[in-house]
Amino acid sequence: MQAAIEQLRGKILRLGMVNPLALEEYEETAERHQFLSSQSEDLRQAGATLRELIDELDSAMSERFLRTFQAVAAEFEQTFTQLFGGGSARLQLSGSAGDERENGEELGEINLHTQGVEIIARPPGKKQQSISLLSGGERTLTAAALLFAILRVNPSPFCILDETDAALDESNVGRFGGAIQRLTSQTQFILITHNRGTIEVADTLYGVTMGDDGGSKTISLRVEEYVSKAAD
Repeated sequence: MQAAIEQLRGKILRLGMVNPLALEEYEETAERHQFLSSQSEDLRQAGATLRELIDELDSAMSERFLRTFQAVAAEFEQTFTQLFGGGSARLQLSGSAGDERENGEELGEINLHTQGVEIIARPPGKKQQSISLLSGGERTLTAAALLFAILRVNPSPFCILDETDAALDESNVGRFGGAIQRLTSQTQFILITHNRGTIEVADTLYGVTMGDDGGSKTISLRVEEYVSKAAD
């Protein structure tokens, strides 16, 4: 019995000083642990919810992008032919790895973060090629065709074109102006140009001229009013 007592006393001595606040500290720490565990679980649930939302948004954006792409691609084929007076062109999707897809192909596998759009054009009398291989005027018309196709699908109240027709010859300027006129019912175009052919299709003209005092001044002219006065 004495040996057992001495052994227990040794264990008590090895324990050191007893902290009378240990129970209170334990309860506080346990409460803090429970709170943090609850917060951690809330964060995990919120993360799962956000991931589900991201998946839904990616799916919705992909679906909307493809729907819009197909509509623009169909309009682009028509506007290209109208602007060039012939030829053909198409839009196709190309991924980051260089793979190319036809319109509507592999719709469920498209990643918008790595997806690209390739323009394949064939002006009249030329072979089919990428837009980067076209001449300056051909690239301008192709870009205009794509812009007009987008405006047909999703009209914008205003469209500003800054000397877009600078590289176009006379025949192309005529088709360019005609395409703009066909879109004026839904979009107001503001054109910065020095080309007389483009100026002829405008409803209102604004210009800068030099006055008698040598200073610049702006002038404006409404073509319809001017024609009416000239007729009278």
